[in-house]
Amino acid sequence: MRTRTSQTHELKLLLVCLFAALVLIFIVRSTLTTSQEHQTREETRSKGCAGACNKLPRSLAQALIHYSTSVITPQQTLKEIIVSSRALEKKSPCNFLVFGLGHDSLMWSSLNYGGRTVFLEEDEAWIKQIKRRFPMLESYHVTYDSKVNQAENLIEVGKGPECTAVGDPRYSMCQLALKGLPAEIYETSWDLIMVDAPTGYYDEAPGRMTAIYTAGMMARNRKRAGETDVFVHDVNREVEDKFSKAFLCEGYMKKQEGRLRHFVIPTYRDGSDSESNRPFCP
Repeated sequence: MRTRTSQTHELKLLLVCLFAALVLIFIVRSTLTTSQEHQTREETRSKGCAGACNKLPRSLAQALIHYSTSVITPQQTLKEIIVSSRALEKKSPCNFLVFGLGHDSLMWSSLNYGGRTVFLEEDEAWIKQIKRRFPMLESYHVTYDSKVNQAENLIEVGKGPECTAVGDPRYSMCQLALKGLPAEIYETSWDLIMVDAPTGYYDEAPGRMTAIYTAGMMARNRKRAGETDVFVHDVNREVEDKFSKAFLCEGYMKKQEGRLRHFVIPTYRDGSDSESNRPFCP
């Protein structure tokens, strides 16, 4: 049986390899672009490039250095990270929304290089601490008014017509809908959503009931054609297990790896005749 130390070393090695691969891809793309354009030095200078066009982006360099030297690794396991990273690889650069700001945030942002990765965090002090270290990360403070000990009642509330009606969470009458997020969060068509927050391991914690419900509603209410990959972590806990099955739907679940569950939810705003008759869960 492998020890936790060996698993940590494996995860750290994977992260370093992932970022090394990103660096290699960036270099190859830059080289191909340069050779295809056949730019002279004078043309390059006229565009303000000054020889820096092929320079490794600071965000990737910082991520590579951080995970190569840090003794702290992400809370998700190696196998769990691989599930999410494969979906991200297919869609990046894309719009990626993450509930939670943690030790894996720089990793997700870097793996979505060229896209937009946004983090929603409950702890203002933690946001300030992370911003001092990684100012390039885009994050917003979120206030939750729910508690884990309300979960049993909330899952019953979620069965009502006001909660199964698909629409913008800002204007929803459902108690589970998060309404205090920045407007652009609701107006963006998210390609991936990761629910790994807020805190949910004790009765008075806010729990992930509203985050899971809102993630599912954002996916269904997506304006752009296509599907949204939604991931929920810690499904070994009762709230994450029951709420992900109820509001992201077992029929949309593609895979579970360890404590991570992967759902693929189509937009309900595709303009088809059957759109209004589509059930909340298949």
